[in-house]
Amino acid sequence: MIKSHTVSNLPRPSFNALRAFEATARLRSMTAAAQELSVTHGAISRHVRALEESLGVMLLTRGSQSTDPTPEGARLAEGVAAALNLMQAALEQLKPGPLTLSCSASILTHWLIPRLARFHDQHPGIELQFNVNYGPVDVVRENIGVAIRNTMIRPPEDVVVRELVTEWVGPVCSPDYMRSARIRRPADLADARLLMTKTRPDAWTEWAGAAGVEGLELQVRERFEHFYVLIQAAACGLGIAPVPRMLVLDDLQSGKLVAPFGFVPGPHKLALWIAPHLRARAETQALAQWLTEELKETAGRGDGARG
Repeated sequence: MIKSHTVSNLPRPSFNALRAFEATARLRSMTAAAQELSVTHGAISRHVRALEESLGVMLLTRGSQSTDPTPEGARLAEGVAAALNLMQAALEQLKPGPLTLSCSASILTHWLIPRLARFHDQHPGIELQFNVNYGPVDVVRENIGVAIRNTMIRPPEDVVVRELVTEWVGPVCSPDYMRSARIRRPADLADARLLMTKTRPDAWTEWAGAAGVEGLELQVRERFEHFYVLIQAAACGLGIAPVPRMLVLDDLQSGKLVAPFGFVPGPHKLALWIAPHLRARAETQALAQWLTEELKETAGRGDGARG
């Protein structure tokens, strides 16, 4: 008996159209989608319009400020994103490239780079590349194997999260500024020039709560974009700043910075995000294990002591 097969009448849109639509729905912008895919805005618009016409349904609502998916568009975008991620994961497993580590620029420059030679000595065959980011990230789309993150950042649903150590925090400044501002006890901060990073707007409040000095009047005078800029500003005598101790270990040891009140355990921890599609790779496991050991070693270096 010959079995009959029903041929689907569903349209088969092009891969480029699906990719253009998914990027637009995810980024809420045709302009941003065009930049990500390295094509023109017009090409994105044509792809999306052709996809809507072929499916006979409106997928996006075009507004002056953003382009948002309709309920039907949101369902399609979710399915296309899952398919693209599966394709990327399959390609990575078939022909793995360099292992990508994601971390903030501050962690990269102040903590990782000074230790990276040790990793290469222990694992000379592993090639690393870096994704400089401190916020949410799509580990599959951006091909990231491991990410170092603070637990104040919500991880993606699919990553393996390994919480490691508590982040120790404390105010630091240059020795000259400490003397000129006469900083001897926490109450002296009321008259000091307080600095802060925009990426951690609650840093002074969090430190004060952790140190048990919540009654202080703390008025921030200047804000900087990132910790590495903030640390440089403090080292140059511009004021005093609350920072994670792991970022200033070398500056404390050299005497470039001092920590008048030492460091206390803050409300956040450091964690590793491990990509599920790369977790079985020997290189991923080696990097995650090395980072775990280094972060624990850093946390154990007398964090409560004054710098």
